[in-house]
Amino acid sequence: MKNLEKLLLISSRIYLGKQIKIMRRLIYILPLIFQVMLFYNAYVYANTCIDCHTNPKYKKEDIEKLKKCLTCHGIAGHPYKDAAPRKGVIGVAEAAEKDIISDLKDMVLIPAGEFPMGTDDRLRDEKPLHVVYIRAFYIDRFEVTNEDYKKFTSASGYYAPDNWEYGRYPSGKGKHPVIFVNWNDADAYCKWRGKRLPREREWEKAARGADGLIYPWGNKWDMNKSNNPLRGYEGTMEVGSFEAGKSPYGLYDMSGNVWEWVDDYYLSHPGSDAVSPEFGQKYRILKGGSWMDCSFYTCGISAPVFNRSFFDPSTKNDSFGFRCALDVK
Repeated sequence: MKNLEKLLLISSRIYLGKQIKIMRRLIYILPLIFQVMLFYNAYVYANTCIDCHTNPKYKKEDIEKLKKCLTCHGIAGHPYKDAAPRKGVIGVAEAAEKDIISDLKDMVLIPAGEFPMGTDDRLRDEKPLHVVYIRAFYIDRFEVTNEDYKKFTSASGYYAPDNWEYGRYPSGKGKHPVIFVNWNDADAYCKWRGKRLPREREWEKAARGADGLIYPWGNKWDMNKSNNPLRGYEGTMEVGSFEAGKSPYGLYDMSGNVWEWVDDYYLSHPGSDAVSPEFGQKYRILKGGSWMDCSFYTCGISAPVFNRSFFDPSTKNDSFGFRCALDVK
């Protein structure tokens, strides 16, 4: 009996020793496996990332994933091709010659002064929270509508957006924001009006005010104050539909409805230690989120005004639009 007990004790020790050796090997091997998987995924999905930022494909069913995304990303939401205008397009100089001058109707004066830009709470490209001084400027109260853009195409000969038929925008959508416009289209329109695209810092100040709000209407999320994915409405809405969602300066739809092109290239904020291969003069920035905020990261809301999206300037789809700005003279 004693011999049997000794045998069992020796066997258990041998078994335990083997298990310890296996665990030690796994401790050394697992990091290597993880690195291999990381590099493999980076290789496999590299083209996916590039394709998403040049030719994004949105799926309506992605909206159903939003609630799951928000359980991790929090109530604030997601944490993380013709380039040249056609001949005959009226530029800024030609616009002046033809008496097509910018006016201040439906524009808002944003006063000179400092405001807090960015955030320290989310993505590295949104960091750091820093103070920026901006000179006074004007910015459109509303996003550019189909009616506005129609005047441009009719007067200048510029091509119409892809969702128009025979040079006419969809019936009943005159006061909806124009969509299927890339950065070059937006830039051409603003110049034709004698205006320009706003800088990112200008757009953000106009959206959050001198107090640095998280959303145009305040610091608490409210799905009923913008045209956002949580509402489940598929498509754009008339500009100015959400009176309670105005920014401190009285601008409409600075969160939701359509993403808005701004003038800047996608670069890190001043004082940021963020490094990214996407930084540089390749992508342009869009601000404000839209009715359909979906991307390679699945679906997430981008309502906070400090959120930054970046795409190839030739990209156009049913959730990209813009508004214009103007220097104070």
